[in-house]
Amino acid sequence: MSAHLVWSIIRNNNAFLKKKRNISKPFSTEPNNLTNLSSYRYNGLIHKKTVGIVDAPDKKGFTVVYKKASKQNKPRQNTVKRTMKSGPRRSLAKLEKLLKANRYRTDLTKAALRRASAVLRSQKPLPAKKQKAKKPE
Repeated sequence: MSAHLVWSIIRNNNAFLKKKRNISKPFSTEPNNLTNLSSYRYNGLIHKKTVGIVDAPDKKGFTVVYKKASKQNKPRQNTVKRTMKSGPRRSLAKLEKLLKANRYRTDLTKAALRRASAVLRSQKPLPAKKQKAKKPE
């Protein structure tokens, strides 16, 4: 089926939608949705090619999950996972090269880099809080 037909079917009702009052654009929790917005462009279910960024299993670095368009009808072989944990700067450069050099969903490059940066930032330890000096009595 075409992506447009599937989108018109699942646009308003699916298990991943999170609708709230006074929010014009509902959120979505489906896998491979980089921005968690419910929109045709970022939907991870309907396209032949999708990109997703998740935490690495050992919480060091991130994993890029993407679909192979050629294996569309073979769900087991469809998704590819590549873990990148060679430091934040190098990993982000590798991700950008993966998406741009292969011309693999270049419209999602910026969103993928933002998501990967957020994942890497969340893995940094929080700075220790300074103890306040007690007033002498």
